[in-house]
Amino acid sequence: MRPSAPLLRVRDLSVTHEGAAHPALRDVSFDVHPGEVVLLLGPSGSGKSTLTLALNGLIPQSVENATMTGSVQVAGRDTRTTPVAQLSTEISMVFQDPDSQLVTGTVLDEVAFALENLRLPASDVLARAEQALRRAGLWSRRRWNPDLLSGGGRQRLAIACALALRSRVIVLDEPTANLDPQGVRDVYSALGELIRDAEQRAIVLVEHDVDAAVDLATRVIVLDHDGRPLLDGPVRETLQQHAETLRELGVLTPVIPTPAIPTPVIATPAIPTPVSGGTARHDAPTPAAAAHDPAPAITARDVVVEKRGARVLDAPHLDIARGSFTVIMGANGAGKTSLLQALGGVVPPTRGTVLVDGIDVGRASPRVLAAHAGFVFQNPEHQFVAGTVRDELAHGLRLQRIEDAEIDERVAEMLARFGLTAKADVHPFLLSGGEKRRLSVGTA
Repeated sequence: MRPSAPLLRVRDLSVTHEGAAHPALRDVSFDVHPGEVVLLLGPSGSGKSTLTLALNGLIPQSVENATMTGSVQVAGRDTRTTPVAQLSTEISMVFQDPDSQLVTGTVLDEVAFALENLRLPASDVLARAEQALRRAGLWSRRRWNPDLLSGGGRQRLAIACALALRSRVIVLDEPTANLDPQGVRDVYSALGELIRDAEQRAIVLVEHDVDAAVDLATRVIVLDHDGRPLLDGPVRETLQQHAETLRELGVLTPVIPTPAIPTPVIATPAIPTPVSGGTARHDAPTPAAAAHDPAPAITARDVVVEKRGARVLDAPHLDIARGSFTVIMGANGAGKTSLLQALGGVVPPTRGTVLVDGIDVGRASPRVLAAHAGFVFQNPEHQFVAGTVRDELAHGLRLQRIEDAEIDERVAEMLARFGLTAKADVHPFLLSGGEKRRLSVGTA
């Protein structure tokens, strides 16, 4: 039997961001009780991240450009009037972008920081920090600067910080977005242990990977395109009974099966894998057009990338054919991002040569290189430079001195293709996480 007092109580919550024509959230009401793991689903732009910020008091206390109506209570405390610092003892948050919450110089200090601010005994701080870092697979890197971690490593660190706080409610916004499959399994294992070890806790989880979350989640809440609650119920029953509705929303796709949802089997060609350690390579059939130009689109020779004196990438030989679609895979910290940055000329290699269309990325000017290679960052916000979505899409074209009429035509095409026409005059930083990602792809 559930206790009478929920850990989270949300009533008639609506949030409107400054300059927005419509609220991001409309009339949201629900309770979260101890022991529940609530999976929050919805299409891009449905207000999921906005809701997470309202749950811990950052809206309306810290996000000044948002207007909130309705109420949120955490363990009986009103998030409007209770300082965020006090709320943090009851509710902790893992943000969509881990870089936005990392502030110290070592991995260990990062996890200890909030605990020290709670003035816990030093022995408790170290014990909690070690346990959280071991759960996140980062104890061996406790002396590292967080900047040296990969994107997935920083995501693990942010999760470790939340685990160490042992708050009664943990809110996670896309916690596995940057993690490799093993990292995803480790995170959900740690969250499962947290719930099993302390039944008086609850988790609210925004997750794009429904397949990963479905075994842990006990309940699902679905928001529609307008930020209104559409579905609320037990996770498996809701996903099974409303699968078609969820697919229409774009929350589920028919080609990606979920254990809770019956999906037709789709046959795909087998991909060869190595019998023992090494690298597996599967080349897609080369389009006929590529036969007329046998020169690779990208050539890398003896490429070495070093960061702060440490070698993070060693790629002696790599060719990428024109017309191909190449996937780079590897564990967190394996050097995937470093390789992409070297190939795209974002960070020229420490040693070696990379040619894109025959152009040396280490010597070419950004303007020349931009005409041959586009780059989509792991964090979309790292590449935004303009004040509106429209100007962001036009920025690179203007640098190439393309005629205004052609720029307008291309921008209109990209706005329509990526579903951003209605957001053309919105600042990129006011978009949802999914909309930011679509914009970053559109600029490339």
